[in-house]
Amino acid sequence: MEESSSTATTESVGLGFNKRRAEGKDKNDGPKKNLQLKVRKLNPVNTISYVQILGTGMDTQDTSPSVLLFFDKQRFIFNAGEGLQRFCTEHKIKLSKIDHIFLSRVCSETAGGLPGLLLTLAAMGDEGMSVNIWGPSDLKYLVNAMKSFIPNAAMVHARSFSDDLFVPIDDEVVKISAVLLRPRYSKVCDDTTKEGSSEFALKPGDVSVVYICELPEIKGKFDPKKAAALGLRPGPKYRELQLGNSVQSDRQDIMVHPSDVLGPSVPGPIVLIVDCPTVSHLHELSFVHSFTPYYSYPSEHSKEMCKKVDCVIHLSPASVTCTSEYQQWMSRFAEAQHVMAGHQPKNVEIPILKSSARIATRLNYLCPQFFPSPGFWSLPQLKSLLSVSKAPSEFSLPSSCEVIAAENLLKFCLRPLAQLGLDRSGIPEITSRPKIIEDLISEIPEIVDASEHITQLLHGNSIANGGSTTLQANNATTEEPWLHETALPSCLEGITREDMEIVLLGTGSSQPSKYRNVTSIFINLFSKGSILLDCGEGSLGQLKRRFGIEGADEAVKGLRCIWISHIHADHHTGLARILARRRDLLNGTPHELLLVVGPRQLKTYLDAYQKLEDLDMQFLDCRHTTEASLKNFESSENKDVNGSGCVQNDQKNGSNLFAKGSRMESHWKRPGSPVDASSAFPLLTTLKKILKEAGLEALISFPVVHCPQAYGVVLKAADRTGKKIPGWKIVYSGDTRPCPELVEASRGATVLIHEATFEDGMVEEAIARNHSTTQEAIEVGDSAGAYRIILTHFSQRYPKIPVFDETHMHKTSIAFDMMSVNLADLPMLPRVLPYLKLLFRDEMIVDESEDVNVAAAAI
Repeated sequence: MEESSSTATTESVGLGFNKRRAEGKDKNDGPKKNLQLKVRKLNPVNTISYVQILGTGMDTQDTSPSVLLFFDKQRFIFNAGEGLQRFCTEHKIKLSKIDHIFLSRVCSETAGGLPGLLLTLAAMGDEGMSVNIWGPSDLKYLVNAMKSFIPNAAMVHARSFSDDLFVPIDDEVVKISAVLLRPRYSKVCDDTTKEGSSEFALKPGDVSVVYICELPEIKGKFDPKKAAALGLRPGPKYRELQLGNSVQSDRQDIMVHPSDVLGPSVPGPIVLIVDCPTVSHLHELSFVHSFTPYYSYPSEHSKEMCKKVDCVIHLSPASVTCTSEYQQWMSRFAEAQHVMAGHQPKNVEIPILKSSARIATRLNYLCPQFFPSPGFWSLPQLKSLLSVSKAPSEFSLPSSCEVIAAENLLKFCLRPLAQLGLDRSGIPEITSRPKIIEDLISEIPEIVDASEHITQLLHGNSIANGGSTTLQANNATTEEPWLHETALPSCLEGITREDMEIVLLGTGSSQPSKYRNVTSIFINLFSKGSILLDCGEGSLGQLKRRFGIEGADEAVKGLRCIWISHIHADHHTGLARILARRRDLLNGTPHELLLVVGPRQLKTYLDAYQKLEDLDMQFLDCRHTTEASLKNFESSENKDVNGSGCVQNDQKNGSNLFAKGSRMESHWKRPGSPVDASSAFPLLTTLKKILKEAGLEALISFPVVHCPQAYGVVLKAADRTGKKIPGWKIVYSGDTRPCPELVEASRGATVLIHEATFEDGMVEEAIARNHSTTQEAIEVGDSAGAYRIILTHFSQRYPKIPVFDETHMHKTSIAFDMMSVNLADLPMLPRVLPYLKLLFRDEMIVDESEDVNVAAAAI
């Protein structure tokens, strides 16, 4: 990596940074420009072929499952919802082998994982690679949106289709046909829509696709006796006949055709992948003529002429599949096996990410106060759901139809023909919580005493008071010589457990991995709502794993604001899914548009994406929430402003990002980046109202050193009235090098959440990538007088726990996914650290190369 400018640019702060990267000119930042499309030599006589359910979203019901169509020399994936990369990493499914990605719809549910997947593929190897992306014509809206942060080279092979029947793939290995499915709406006089008419009033994202995958017929067995009788000598002509070509007889003046020497052919297997998302689509599904040749007993064809479908994979939701009309349509494929891969109740309590669930269970055993148990639905709720949603055995279908509930990694074998049918051998075993704990105690016997010791420490720190827990000063001595007591800040006096908690949904960097999802921090204000700081891919699924499916829905509905630090994919690609989910949950009820605060580049993405589906949000630029801009807004409230004062005040009062003497300026201060202050004032008024209702005094963004338009944020609670107790203060660094703005913003912080991508010995790498090391992050907190520091955003070099030196950690904690830090527990937070080191004593320096190889370029 280029470091010439970074090492030379060490300013008065005493810390370097990569100037070119901060300016957005780092050539190593991002994929190569000429990505190669993979071209494989096909093998027409495939020895192995199958379709497989990739269980994305099936335990949390946040995305549509993906389906893998596997051949010896080709791979196809249908749908790429959030979590696909993480799932494939978990189960060693090599994404680098994928040739084509097909979308059954173009929306966040089916394509939320596509941006991260494209960036990962673009960063693989020395040159990167690209894949073919296929979908209905709405695909152009998604591609246009992703262009704001993904190089064009990664998407040059995105192709859409608008014909009712389109054949994107037809080669010697497989024929894939796409049948468009449009919902049936009609316009009526009051401009609303009515279902069930043949007139269409389509919106982008409404069109769905049913994919038909047909393998070629298997040629009959070659009969050498017939060939000899027709005057052929053994040799190359035998091969030509087997390939379907006619040849001249060696001894007779005749042409020998394949049918003369081959036994009867066997039709190739056929698989349908059906996504019928609404009842409106179902009305159309029943009348699509393209399916007629595949029905078991079509009225206008004889049974001999119909194509036998072997497997139908249903991605349709239970609200559709449980209708009599849909089951009647299913019955037309009477000889097929029907795999119900929509959101099936059976899978709710089976964690898809087993490695992550195992770590969460072990952490919960050690310290349940900071690591609550996963919030999957309880058994009574599951039984209640089963009573609402029909089980496959209750479907009204002919006895010849076999209906199967999909499971994680369930296969349907297509070749060899002798193995045609279901294959459950790859389905992971279910590991129960008691078994995980039993293994933990066997592996680390000392963990029992450690868990009891932590419980005593935490219970000694709090007492019950009128139903709520109140924080008290802890005078107990500690056994750890490095642990120094810090005076309890006044903002924590009398704090209750219903004031605020920090839930770290994702604590990794670059891309999702087995043990850590990408960055997202949920600030839970309980009855006053919540705020999301960054929103990497899979954040909705993480919310559901933490709070349960219903609890996460309540959390999404209660969101007051989402704040995004910068435009790198690991910090914002989960945003569309969260916004779409909130839109659906609040549909039909009076509500406000959700306020999204982020860098200007994010607005480009959201504006383009909203042409695909409404995200029910309004956008405020981070530069309007800097301290200087907010002061200008406050002074200009109730006045007639022309919009120019904000820029002037920003440039007059704002401090430079970098040390005095540096010519470099933050991106939002450069010429050519005008700030239209007047347009932001209504949104700032909205923000002020939102903060007041949430019990907050301020949300302040400040520029940091990472890439153009990168920010950190300060959240300040209002002072408690009547008690003259100051409010708490949370500072989140975003991605950054240590810099004066961050230190200044962190003065007196109750909690500083700071990125610590690299270990202490990797300073040069941290400078080159404009990130921080563990020690640098702690030094920022120490110099600012922060009460507690939480380290997060760890490189995938540290899959389970990062390398750290506890001599620096007297006020610091290491973050893990799902870790929940209540304000009332802050004094005890550093005391848990030695026990975490015990829990991971054999895994402190483990480098899982599978998770690391493709990570570096996107950090």
